[in-house]
Amino acid sequence: MTVYETDVPGVGRKFELPVAGGGRAIVLLHHDGRVELFRRPAPEADSEKLLELTQQQANNLGSVLEGAYFETVDTDRLTVPLGEAIIEWHTIGEGSPVVDLTLAESDLRAVSGISVIAVQRGADTIPNPNPEFRIEAGDILVAIGTREQQAAFEARCSAGEEDGEGGSGDRPADRDGR
Repeated sequence: MTVYETDVPGVGRKFELPVAGGGRAIVLLHHDGRVELFRRPAPEADSEKLLELTQQQANNLGSVLEGAYFETVDTDRLTVPLGEAIIEWHTIGEGSPVVDLTLAESDLRAVSGISVIAVQRGADTIPNPNPEFRIEAGDILVAIGTREQQAAFEARCSAGEEDGEGGSGDRPADRDGR
């Protein structure tokens, strides 16, 4: 990836780098330590200011982006004591065919082979839900199984959805950073 650097006389230094979708992220470092972040969606488009940071805020954000607080892993190469099994969060959309069914009625385990190990419903977490647990739209089902089983589970939960909600890996934003 190419990072373009430009001196901005009387202001500081500008850095531009390509981002997904053909746009660019622009970072303007001022001589006084302030930092401005911009986004340009296309080469011919005007830049849109996203935020302005103090030097300390910019340093903290840089540390987060660099991985000082959380280091990502290549999940395809991840080895865990679960063998081939992984845990995923699946948000159940309004149009899901499993809405208003119990876990037993939904036949999720028989169809996909996964096990639902918890359900997040609003602020409540229901660990180890029993077969009579009734699934509601907006529930986040935490499932354990192989990648193939997770894909089959997702297909079963989203089949026939009308609103496009739901999806593998949808996770609540407030879950302890995980």
